[in-house]
Amino acid sequence: MHWLLRSIFWLFGLAVAGALAALLAVAVALAMAYPNLPDVSELADYRPKLPLRVYSSEGALLGEYGEERRTLTPIQDIPKVMTNAVLAIEDTRFFEHGGVDYKGMLRAALANLGKVKSQGASTITMQVARNVYLSSEKTYTRKIYEILLTFKLEHLLTKEQILEIYMNQIFLGNRAYGFAAACEAYFGHPLKDITVAEAAMLAGLPKAPSAYNPISNPKRARVRQLYIIDRMEENGFITAEQAKQAREEPLKLRTASNSTRVHAEYVAEMARQLIFAQYGNDAYSRGLNVYTTLNAGEQDAAYKALREGIMNYERRQKYRGPEKFITLPATAQEQEDAIDDVLANHPDNGDVIAAVVLDASPRKIVAARADGEHFEITGDGLKPAESGLSPKAPPNIKIRPGAVIRAIKNAKDSWEITQLPEVEGAFVAMSTQTGAIRALVGGFDFEKNKFNHVTQAWRQPGSSFKPIIYSAALEHGFSPATMINDAPIFFSAATTGGQPWEPKNYDGRYDGPMTMRTGLNKSKNMISIRLLQAIGPKTGQEWATRFGFEAAKQPAYLTMALGAGSVTPLQMAGAYSVFANGGHRVNPWLIARVTDHKGRILSEFTPPPVNDLPQVIPARNAFIMGTMLNDVARVGTAAKAQATLKRPDLYGKTGTTNDQVDAWFAGFQPSLTAISWMGYDTPRNLGSRETGGGLSLPIWIGFMQHALKGVPVAEVQAPAGVVNVGGDWYYEENARNGGVSSLGMDSAGGDPNAAAGPGATPPPAAEERSRILDLFRN
Repeated sequence: MHWLLRSIFWLFGLAVAGALAALLAVAVALAMAYPNLPDVSELADYRPKLPLRVYSSEGALLGEYGEERRTLTPIQDIPKVMTNAVLAIEDTRFFEHGGVDYKGMLRAALANLGKVKSQGASTITMQVARNVYLSSEKTYTRKIYEILLTFKLEHLLTKEQILEIYMNQIFLGNRAYGFAAACEAYFGHPLKDITVAEAAMLAGLPKAPSAYNPISNPKRARVRQLYIIDRMEENGFITAEQAKQAREEPLKLRTASNSTRVHAEYVAEMARQLIFAQYGNDAYSRGLNVYTTLNAGEQDAAYKALREGIMNYERRQKYRGPEKFITLPATAQEQEDAIDDVLANHPDNGDVIAAVVLDASPRKIVAARADGEHFEITGDGLKPAESGLSPKAPPNIKIRPGAVIRAIKNAKDSWEITQLPEVEGAFVAMSTQTGAIRALVGGFDFEKNKFNHVTQAWRQPGSSFKPIIYSAALEHGFSPATMINDAPIFFSAATTGGQPWEPKNYDGRYDGPMTMRTGLNKSKNMISIRLLQAIGPKTGQEWATRFGFEAAKQPAYLTMALGAGSVTPLQMAGAYSVFANGGHRVNPWLIARVTDHKGRILSEFTPPPVNDLPQVIPARNAFIMGTMLNDVARVGTAAKAQATLKRPDLYGKTGTTNDQVDAWFAGFQPSLTAISWMGYDTPRNLGSRETGGGLSLPIWIGFMQHALKGVPVAEVQAPAGVVNVGGDWYYEENARNGGVSSLGMDSAGGDPNAAAGPGATPPPAAEERSRILDLFRN
């Protein structure tokens, strides 16, 4: 019996010694490992990667750039319901344990043995340690480091600081980091407005953001949401009544089709490029907020007006056929899967939706959308694709079951078949007084074509350039009342030194003598050519540079009178603003201020008063040109403007280039200039009857209907140096037979160089012949 007791004591002693040795080994290991732990002191001033965000002038989000979507939110600003939902599922005893929840670890160990349902063993502090500093590998070494880091974090930071880091750091799918960003990404509203049901849905994401994504996996997400609501009720975070309401609340998820974000992708990209040029790659991680000059309401109006104008044009085009054909499976589930697969590669384009045809006849099309919705197209909605419904339609345009088509809701709110347009467009509006860009749409759709036609498209301006020539003529003795002969002009090969040139009016008609004002109203090419002849192409070129046009892009030839040079829509906006603001050159600008993530201003721009800007043309020149452009919008080629908007303070000029390749409308109200353009990226004819007045003017009107709502009618006062005689305006020195009274009015009616009246100084024949020769030299 004695030896048995001694053996027990020996065994006990060995066990104690072994335990002490193990503890000593662990202590030595910890002592060696602890100094190698990362420095966590920086978390006391937590600064995660924050994206670059671009906003409108009112603060509407236009775009964000960076690998991580994140909105840094202090713990006191995070709603209690959100933190409670997280604590209920992730770490109920967070405020009680010291970083490691031993009870939780015991539960997890038992779960591994299959004894109880797992509740998880990682505390919020352990998750912070792992997410911020450690890899996701599952090894004993990493687990030891995780526990040591947990103790270190608990020692250095308060519970509130740890919870704040977790709520802002955790990845929640959809490129969203932190619950504030996730609330915006999934529900489209700020975290401060979150409901119990929404909080429970978001709280389910940390475990597996992909598996519990409410957009891509709504069923699994719903199951986890209900479980979290139960846990919140069990822990006393919500009442039974609140739990009942949360279970019944329908969630409104934010998807691409119902996003309320302002469509300003081209503007956001412009701002990104400007900020990247200044800050480099740091721009995407330091939480910069860029506030643009854009007006969100006007931007939305511009976006809708341009798309509507393009789609109206598309209705008149030949149907090019479905985008793809698939074979529809026999079973309903397989068919649904096949439709989902093909439409994933043919996503909706704004209001132009994609669908798969289930049944087709000349009288009706039945189609299915990606969400399973079926709809019908009948009656007038079939007209744009009649050729594709004909029994004789070739296979590539034949609309049949399995065809991927496009549809859009028309003005009567019924479906209409359509197609994605090949034509492009651009629209820009800016303040005439400051140059601040108020709206900018660089194309039909940014995802389809990222080329910004407002800033990058060099196109011929056509007749919209004529006011520049008329403005130059005013400085050389001409007035709106000068009589000019609208008669054919012919330059022989002997005159040109090459090919003969016989320019024509757009409509092929010649109306004889008319005033310069009438010539602009009717956009007569012969009038513009004669004016440029009289003042000289070099003079016209120099005058154009005053408006911001590049001399190299406006060759000093007579074809400049017809807008044969190259301009961008943004240049045109700047040029017409000169007419609108009394002759001052304003430079378009976009970024008003840049702040850091705490709202501290890093840079800010305040435009100078318009009267402090360079006076590039005389105020009296701008005024008289304004009266002429006002006539164009009242009784000329743009008469639809005043007829529709019913206000007298509208000014502008249509523009259609040779062979109907480019269609423009450039116009303004004294406070706002706006330019619209349509054309193909690879220039080609828009159609024999398509003009700037028919294509681009309606876009301009559609925008102005919104932009000028509530804006008082502007009354422009005549500046010094002009007088009104006989109902028309003159420079004071030209009012009494002091200027050019007529041009091209010789007795034969055909000399293009003839001018008459006091002050008329037509160029010598030799000089003009030399200029004509230059026009045709390569």
